[in-house]
Amino acid sequence: MNLNRYKRQIILPDFGVSAQEKISNSSVLVVGAGGLGCPVLQILVSTGVGVVGIADFDRIELENLHRQSLYREQDVGLPKVITAVEHLSKINSEIEIIAFQEMITGKNVLSMIHNFDVVVDCTDNFATRYLLNDACYLMKKPLVYASIFQNEGQISVFNVEKENQITNYRDLFPVPPNQNEVPNCNEAGVLPAHSAVIGTFQANEVIKLLIDSPETLIHQLLVFNTKNYESMKINFKESTERLGPKTIQDFLNFNYNEFCNSVDNSIKSHQELILFLNQNNSILIDVRESDEQPKIALAKTLEIPLNSLEQNLNKLNCYTSICFVCASGARSQKALKLVKSHFPDKEIKHLKSGIKSIQQ
Repeated sequence: MNLNRYKRQIILPDFGVSAQEKISNSSVLVVGAGGLGCPVLQILVSTGVGVVGIADFDRIELENLHRQSLYREQDVGLPKVITAVEHLSKINSEIEIIAFQEMITGKNVLSMIHNFDVVVDCTDNFATRYLLNDACYLMKKPLVYASIFQNEGQISVFNVEKENQITNYRDLFPVPPNQNEVPNCNEAGVLPAHSAVIGTFQANEVIKLLIDSPETLIHQLLVFNTKNYESMKINFKESTERLGPKTIQDFLNFNYNEFCNSVDNSIKSHQELILFLNQNNSILIDVRESDEQPKIALAKTLEIPLNSLEQNLNKLNCYTSICFVCASGARSQKALKLVKSHFPDKEIKHLKSGIKSIQQ
């Protein structure tokens, strides 16, 4: 560790070399490399966190650039995680950055968070938020949470013992809101300065945790309005009844999408489809009529017209992940509903915009 790099923070009276050593010997996993994740990552890397993990499965879109300052115009279409690693390595080459280019699920999250000291929730959907919270609770991992709705941001620190209590997200929000009650930033809108401010607060909580500051937001929710600068702290307590999965097995069996009523069964791009088909036992099924053009030039494809799909359900037994495609997305959605009723445990999706999504 080159202390000259960090001397402007080391000279702070409540910081010093000992705090810098704690930071450099720490590891932090940031889940979500979007509007919150970008400022969080830049600050953690600049501050010198020894190991930084990044988990995200999205690709960069043009509409991301106004608030996701890690990315450039030439990065559009590239995976966020890979691009973030490239840019962050140029900020600080002395630290280790680990990429997880995959969606967080109940199957991978426990192993993913296992080797990190702190987890940071920079996601924007309730299913992942509850999943991360429960995983960190069961694994006894501190979790730094933040979220944004238009001009208002929320920040808190979970799963850290203080005053003989360990609070978590479910102590604040035992159940999720209705599916359409709280839109995400794509629907509600967000200004770049707002996500930068809340992301900076979130990163600051991580740093305070790493250096054992007594002033972290444990058992407190900070609500900050970036428009008028009003703020308040809400104190909360550990629930007398354990909410959520109580054991690892309970966790693995818990359906977070169903709990949050937030199932998104659509695939929206060629890149997303390729990631889906890279899974074992996955298949793309074309439910158009046999004479419809153009044909799909992908190896893992079956042709089963919608009107004969129910008679051919036996052909789907060997697949665990199925995506349907048609000309516009209408027939593929009908196919999804039909097959889901027969195979509720399979992962089933459809191409939202039809075959044009995969024509290059």
